[in-house]
Amino acid sequence: MTMSMYAASVPVFTQMLNSLSDLLGKAEAHANEKKIDPNALLQARLFPDMFALTRQVLIAADFAKGSCARLAGVEVPKYEDTEQSFADLKARIATTLAFIGSLPQAQIDGSEERDITTSSGPNSKSFKGQTYLLHYALPQFFFHVTTAYAILRHNGIEVGKRDFIGKY
Repeated sequence: MTMSMYAASVPVFTQMLNSLSDLLGKAEAHANEKKIDPNALLQARLFPDMFALTRQVLIAADFAKGSCARLAGVEVPKYEDTEQSFADLKARIATTLAFIGSLPQAQIDGSEERDITTSSGPNSKSFKGQTYLLHYALPQFFFHVTTAYAILRHNGIEVGKRDFIGKY
């Protein structure tokens, strides 16, 4: 049985980005209710050498848009990374959801053997599409979504597994 690359990517990213947006909404409501400066949460991190919540969200969105674009064989959209509020982060997620939702299933299915190269600074990695998605992109994406969730939970936002998983 063959796996649909589309089914293993776009719906998974969509579910988790919607969940992440909802988590941010709960964090913003918590900050307002408790009269906490939103930046205290937006700049919170689990440990000093880790990225803050804002950066975790941006990286998760970047992995979703980049992964889907590469699998579809289209250029990865560039975003400015200027988000500084809960509203900005939720807008970034919405923009990402609109982009990945615009990619036709037929353009992603069949990408298992597509050559994909990613680069971060001077480092580059080359993969075939299925290996890229299953062993690189999804684990990276889930790491950053999970870390964002953990930052919020650690800071007293009342969220649980159902909030993390979202609607499927």
